[in-house]
Amino acid sequence: MKLIKLTLFVLVAFVSCKEAKKKEALKTAKEEVKNETLNEPSKDLNTDNMVYFEGGIISIGSENGPVNEKPVFEMEIKPFYLDKNLVTVAEFRDFIEKANYITEADKFGDSGVYSFDKGSWSLLPGANWEFPLGKDKPKAEDNHPVTHVSWNDAKAYASWIGKRLPTEFEWEYAAKNGKNSKSKYAWGNNIVIDGKYMANVWNGKNIQENEPLDGYLLTSPIGTFSPSEAGLFDMGGNVWQWCENYHKPYPFNDTTAPQDPNVRSTRGGSFMFDEALENSYTTTFRAQNSMDTSLFNMGFRCAK
Repeated sequence: MKLIKLTLFVLVAFVSCKEAKKKEALKTAKEEVKNETLNEPSKDLNTDNMVYFEGGIISIGSENGPVNEKPVFEMEIKPFYLDKNLVTVAEFRDFIEKANYITEADKFGDSGVYSFDKGSWSLLPGANWEFPLGKDKPKAEDNHPVTHVSWNDAKAYASWIGKRLPTEFEWEYAAKNGKNSKSKYAWGNNIVIDGKYMANVWNGKNIQENEPLDGYLLTSPIGTFSPSEAGLFDMGGNVWQWCENYHKPYPFNDTTAPQDPNVRSTRGGSFMFDEALENSYTTTFRAQNSMDTSLFNMGFRCAK
């Protein structure tokens, strides 16, 4: 009898200790996530063409998505502003000229482009923010989202203009229209509503199959598609969007994915094929890339 009681005592103590460690780990994880919201006081804030979000408690992630979206957890988002639109070619040109900035694509001499003719990705010599398909192709149009910008480039622009990049948690909060929305996308549950495409997306089941039914093979001008309920454009499709934080598993995610501080999260999907297909445009989908990577389907918007 004494042995049984002792065993039970040890088991209860072990469980209690395990629960205590779990609670402490969750507390630590939440603090780490909270610190990544980067909500610093703002002075002389110019909020033209930005949407204000008052913040609050929100569920992050999805139990129905890929493993890196799990498990769902709650966190508090502090008040912030987010640009209504993606940063445009014209806006980025202003930065290049006034700040005498040289992008990493220009330093490397090439950038990532998919050739629809060759059916392959390559580092295309001369491709950059101004010539997204190379120097022998037309210049990027001013009212299209800027592309071929690395995370470092996006960060430099945001700092120059007095803003910053959003964390992926702020981005998700904004994509969910500032509430715990259950909608799949920022605009609803379908890519096409009443016969109208809601975003610039890939139309096909593989990389060889694409018919631009939404009207655009590559990027589309900002404001082309309807805004979300919150008043944001292109919160899904057009170009991937850089986020501030580095990409790592969510709290209590047991995946062994490396936590490389040089790899940053991206959100939103793009006009280009992704293996996740229409799921890449959801409010919870997470992608990633290294800080110095630039591609013809990656851009950004700013926060403050």
